[in-house]
Amino acid sequence: MSHSIKDIAAALGAQAFGAVDRLITSVQEPARAGPDDLALAMDVKYAESLSSGKARAAMVWEGADWEAMGLDAAIIPKRARFAMAPLTALMDQGQGFGAGIHPSAVIDPSAELADDVSVGPLAVIGPRAKIGAGSVIGPQCYIGMDVTIGKDAYLREQVSIGARVRIGERFIAQPGAKIGGDGFSFTSAEKSGIEAVRESLGDQQETEAQLWTRIHSLGSVVIGNDVEIGAITTVDSGTIRDTVIGDGCKFDNMAQIGHNVRIGRDCMICGHVAVAGSTVVGNNVVLGGMTGVTDNIFIGDRVITGGATKILSNVPAGRVMLGYPATQMDKQLEIYKLIRRLPRLFRDVTALKNQTSDDSKD
Repeated sequence: MSHSIKDIAAALGAQAFGAVDRLITSVQEPARAGPDDLALAMDVKYAESLSSGKARAAMVWEGADWEAMGLDAAIIPKRARFAMAPLTALMDQGQGFGAGIHPSAVIDPSAELADDVSVGPLAVIGPRAKIGAGSVIGPQCYIGMDVTIGKDAYLREQVSIGARVRIGERFIAQPGAKIGGDGFSFTSAEKSGIEAVRESLGDQQETEAQLWTRIHSLGSVVIGNDVEIGAITTVDSGTIRDTVIGDGCKFDNMAQIGHNVRIGRDCMICGHVAVAGSTVVGNNVVLGGMTGVTDNIFIGDRVITGGATKILSNVPAGRVMLGYPATQMDKQLEIYKLIRRLPRLFRDVTALKNQTSDDSKD
């Protein structure tokens, strides 16, 4: 697959200069780029390594003297980072999943698939499932009974969708994503030690040994349009009502969304994030990697958390949070600076005590 410089620029809404009919077969970092590659030199620091490669064309920044870099052609976008989206979409060679339905796939007769749906080897599609036009169901995927998936879905290998899950259009799921497993919900005949600790904030009363009894998940999961779920990420079904993921949300790998959670639109959930049951997350929220969120709280619109933040109480809209327990980022950084000064403070206090002791002897 090859594209001319002018065609690539047109797809990016960018300007093309020089030998615009030159054909490009792939995209590479400057030091590794060959004559048929488009080098990504969108910053001065990246352009410095062009001489280590053999690129004849590059995507560069506004105002760059591309001819002085020894290039035959250049593409100059308005915003380089944003141009990466259409560029990678244009050059993506995909996973090589074949069209049509593989003979090893198992599809219940009552399932409804649009004519152009692709189903890979060993995939299973359950009773009354409905899959929209243009969707790709990868190898070894499982689609449960009464699942609805909108058009243009793209499920990579070994994705699992539990019964009654409803998913909008243009859904993407990376390998091993699991949607609609039972929630982590158990109870005991007597008040548990966990409940006692929660009520007393650590002053636990002595309790008897207890057995855990499962609370079944009667709800399911509802996912909006344009949602992407990362590899090995899990979204649990609701206990009574559904777990809900809003339009435009993007999930990194290995995130965990508990039962009854409601997440608004256009949120970004990074790797290893865990959101406990019945928490409500607003719109345009970004949860940094390894953020942990306790259950039954509210996170307002546009909240951003730094990596490894632990949220234990409600967060108002617009806050930037960091630390454990989470505090506003500027306050957390101030606290961190003060903690670093503690050894010096203790040395100074010890010196003052010693001096005071010596003075008292005199």
